[in-house]
Amino acid sequence: MPRVIDHGIKDGQAFISLEHLGLRGSGDSVALARMLAKLHRQTGPRYGWHRDGYIGLSPQANAWADDWSEFWWSRRLAPQLARAGLRAEFLRHALKGHRPAPSLLHGDLWSGNAGFIDDGPVLFDPAVYYGDREADLAMSELFGGFAPEFYAAYEQELPLDEGYAWRKPLYNLYHLLNHLNLFGAGYRAQVEATLGLLRQRLE
Repeated sequence: MPRVIDHGIKDGQAFISLEHLGLRGSGDSVALARMLAKLHRQTGPRYGWHRDGYIGLSPQANAWADDWSEFWWSRRLAPQLARAGLRAEFLRHALKGHRPAPSLLHGDLWSGNAGFIDDGPVLFDPAVYYGDREADLAMSELFGGFAPEFYAAYEQELPLDEGYAWRKPLYNLYHLLNHLNLFGAGYRAQVEATLGLLRQRLE
């Protein structure tokens, strides 16, 4: 992580000054996987975070919850669906009975938020909260993904449950909806295809 050099308010505007890192787009993918697994081994008492945040420019509600299914619906999917003018009540209980450990998540994990320096991999621009670690892995596969050795190394460190394959589109729907809401109709077809896939699986 880059070192914080300074932060505060200047001329009425909040600012933060960070150490410059000479990032490269490729490097030791195995080390990146192990770093992510180490992050995910840190667990919290419940799902959520002590304050709300953002996912890109979109508000992200993080109020604590004891039930993961309810958290994913009410804090993640429902707000984005409402912004997009879509209804998908059939997803409300899609994760019922799924009780993952509340792992510390990056929350916005795609290749654009990872890089490599001489000392190893770095992750940045998080949307942090405690949740299902599968949500991080799912998003990492959404926009191109990391190298195959990254996923093999993560699987060695923290094997994924069998149900990950069908939960992956449910987790990625959140990010697709966010992109639809932020960047427009270019993402609508992907959102609708994902909704169709999930409807077929759940109804």
